Amino acid sequence: MCADALTLENARSLLGLTGPVGAEGLTLAFRAAVKAARPDAPGGDAETFRRVIAAYRLLQAQTLALPAPASHAKPTHFTPPPAPAPLLVLTPMHAISGGCVRTIVGARTLLVHAPSGVRTGDKIRLKGGGPNGADALLPVLIRPADGLSVLGGDLFMTWAVPQRMMDDGGRIEIMTHAGLRSSWLVPDMVEPVRLRLKGLGLPARGNRPAGDLFVKLEASADLPSAAEDLLLRFTRVWTPERIAA
Repeated sequence: MCADALTLENARSLLGLTGPVGAEGLTLAFRAAVKAARPDAPGGDAETFRRVIAAYRLLQAQTLALPAPASHAKPTHFTPPPAPAPLLVLTPMHAISGGCVRTIVGARTLLVHAPSGVRTGDKIRLKGGGPNGADALLPVLIRPADGLSVLGGDLFMTWAVPQRMMDDGGRIEIMTHAGLRSSWLVPDMVEPVRLRLKGLGLPARGNRPAGDLFVKLEASADLPSAAEDLLLRFTRVWTPERIAA
């Protein structure tokens, strides 16, 4: 999709936005999305990186467009910008499983419950966390961690496989956050190779379906092939000492 074909709906989807958002929330969502889409990041690639930037520019033009001040307007005194609003920074595993996360709000360190399936750009209501005991809304930011990154509801990771498996094809096992998952490779796959494991992204939340897990395969000459791994396991079991026993 070229940049000029982006619709507002497509742009919001690329940044993982599902509801109304201001300039600050848009910037937070863009930073998380563009970091995850960087070509040198796990699961990133140049095309997604370019589309995320184009989406941000489109939404920024819609969100930040303000009427120009009149030329006869009187100069105003400089007012220092307000302190940045607190964020609820989560890891991908927090977003997958939910749980309590420590965050700093003003001078206080609070324990905030993050529900399973929360996305970047969502807001968590913190009762009594605002000025004068009012409720506060904490924007969510999911940062890459533990080999996982998040874009919208999808997860991205990298997995090393033997070079011979990439050349000859075969069955591989991938250790995901949900346990071992198997997949088949065909011979002579063109790199970069990405597998899509449906339903293994962020859990469904509200009217948003579960995301998918995208696995980028990296060939490694240091890893044993499936046959070599099986032979190693067989050798460990049937050593002379075990036979003698």
